[in-house]
Amino acid sequence: MEVLKLTTKIDESGYLNLNIPTQLAAMEVNVVVVLNPVSSEKKQQPSYDFSDLVGRLTWQGDEVAMQRNLRDEW
Repeated sequence: MEVLKLTTKIDESGYLNLNIPTQLAAMEVNVVVVLNPVSSEKKQQPSYDFSDLVGRLTWQGDEVAMQRNLRDEW
């Protein structure tokens, strides 16, 4: 079994033409086609700006040594 995923276009007359090379020998095969429209719009911007809630931690000390200490507690 071979799974193929590609993005292509449907022509003006509504036809989808697929010409896909495979590694399979000449034989009868079952083909399953799932059409999932691709949105041409950009991703929606978040409706709320969380920047006032976001902070940044500053670390003073050796990060690796602290990690080892925490791991050794187990």
